[in-house]
Amino acid sequence: MKRLGLPIAAILGVVLAGLASMSLLLDRDALRQAVETQIRAVTGLDLVVNGGIDVSVFPQSRVVFHSVGLKGGGATDAALSVDTMVANLRLLPLLMQRFQIADVILTRPQIRVAREADGSSNWTPFIDTLTRTVKPGADSPLSFSEIRIQDGTLTYSDAARQVETIRDINLSLAWPSISRSFAATGQFDWRGARVDGSISVNDFIAALSGERSGLKIRVAAPSLKLGFDGAVANKTNLMMDGTLTADSGSLRNALRWIGQAPPGRGGFGRFALKARANLVGPSLALTNVNVELDGNAAEGVMTYSNIGRQTLQATLAAGTLDFTPYISTFRWLASGARDWNRQLFDLSALSTTDLDIRLSAAKLTVGSSRLGRTALGANLRNGALALSVAEAQIFGGIAKGSFGIARDDVAADIKAQFQLVDVDLQSCASELFGTSKLSGRGNLSVVLNATGSSPFGLAQTLAGTATLIGHDGAISGFNVEQLLKRLERRPLSGGGNFRNGQTPFETLKISVHFNDGVATADDIAINGPNANLTLTGTASVPLREYDLKGVASLVSTSADASKFELPFVVQGPWDDPLIFPDPVSLIRRSPASAPLLDAVKDRRTRDAVRSVLERITGQKSAPATTTEAGAAPPPKSN
Repeated sequence: MKRLGLPIAAILGVVLAGLASMSLLLDRDALRQAVETQIRAVTGLDLVVNGGIDVSVFPQSRVVFHSVGLKGGGATDAALSVDTMVANLRLLPLLMQRFQIADVILTRPQIRVAREADGSSNWTPFIDTLTRTVKPGADSPLSFSEIRIQDGTLTYSDAARQVETIRDINLSLAWPSISRSFAATGQFDWRGARVDGSISVNDFIAALSGERSGLKIRVAAPSLKLGFDGAVANKTNLMMDGTLTADSGSLRNALRWIGQAPPGRGGFGRFALKARANLVGPSLALTNVNVELDGNAAEGVMTYSNIGRQTLQATLAAGTLDFTPYISTFRWLASGARDWNRQLFDLSALSTTDLDIRLSAAKLTVGSSRLGRTALGANLRNGALALSVAEAQIFGGIAKGSFGIARDDVAADIKAQFQLVDVDLQSCASELFGTSKLSGRGNLSVVLNATGSSPFGLAQTLAGTATLIGHDGAISGFNVEQLLKRLERRPLSGGGNFRNGQTPFETLKISVHFNDGVATADDIAINGPNANLTLTGTASVPLREYDLKGVASLVSTSADASKFELPFVVQGPWDDPLIFPDPVSLIRRSPASAPLLDAVKDRRTRDAVRSVLERITGQKSAPATTTEAGAAPPPKSN
């Protein structure tokens, strides 16, 4: 072993010395020219070296160019500038003074893409040159096919002065050599997120010339994953056709990441999409769509375009939908209070994108409301949102109507028009008005409009009309029949605990109009089998209070019986109003107090009563003037 070791060491020493001295004997101009020729043949770019050149043979055979610029197609400005370009050489051809590049490494390249309004860019000459010069294949194989980019930066700008910057690019490019395919895989930073990406083109030269070629794209970011498998062409406009997939744990975060303002404050969480995609220029058409959002699944078609303004159109059908996440953060009333919510509306989402959506569902949930088969549409254009319900099964009946929101500076201009036909009044009143004291069946027709920057502002400007016609129901919380019969027998016995039980009705009619937040009763009539009610007055929408006067009467069972009528007053908050009868009417009907009420109307009786009171109290009262009701006005102060 010792005898063999010395010759082997000597041979290795000679080889190493030869390799070390080879770098001194190399023709640097010839090496530089060979490297430039091969790079031009592979990439179509002209190499411009502004710095020094380092040549190393051992332990690595490579040429290092410093401060390099790459130009394409005679362009005056470098589309690509590199701090350091390393061309690794194949060792065996180098020993025979043949310079063949194994791969190229671009360190800290600066890639600049400037796109003009006509679709051309500063890379157009490079692409044209590459299409003409690069001819991969067995007859004309290229010397190398691997290009690596380390710590690169890409800056994109267009005619609209939109600028995007991608940093820390680390890619490995499989350049067309024997085959015509191209592939790139690696990572980069965009908008604060680390993105893994890959792209594969079946026929790279055909794709550059605008011909049809197979294309696969994969993008994986923390908030969004995208995939495309299909074909691409670019004769007059960019066209892509294939299967598109998208997946996100939070669509809200994904929209923010790509620069879109997410609508509202609730929902837009888990998202998944699979569809057949057809892209022509700035327009994308999706067919055979299967989309999931916040647990809702739907099928249909969608189109998206970005011609001047972003527009999304969709026609979707679903089995079960839940809209609760999208309205969960909205509150008409202040939390834990009876006052309207005064938090300002966020209307910024109304001005970003135009929408035209048609949606049908077998079952629809909105908060605590459950709807049956529903067909609705949403149209958002130029900051104005219009919702239309063609037909919805709700509250055991049918609902139709429309709801519109227009943005007026910081305020919302709202218009609502809807009809509820043959609905269950108990569930309807509970959902719409927050009260469960009404039951029966009926029809509701509403036409309202308001302008405000908060729910309280809307309540202050509310205007319009509302009509409710019901039948075969009841009003719970008091029993008018029992109260009237008790007061008919003993008017001064008090109403007792009359805020129990219920008042049945055969017909119910409520007609009111709104003006500046005040609801005025035009016609309120409740007719039951044993008692009738009529009401007049107002209700303040901003204060949520009643101020009503009414008359309750018993239904006479015979033509000879006198009709018992009792005026009453309804005042106080909507959810717990005070209801009390008129005391003067009760006194008049009492057999014991009615003669006294009549007696005090006589002047002599009144003077006698006053004389007795003066002797008892020891004070002399001033003379009183008889009023129309038989009472004396208060004495005037001296």
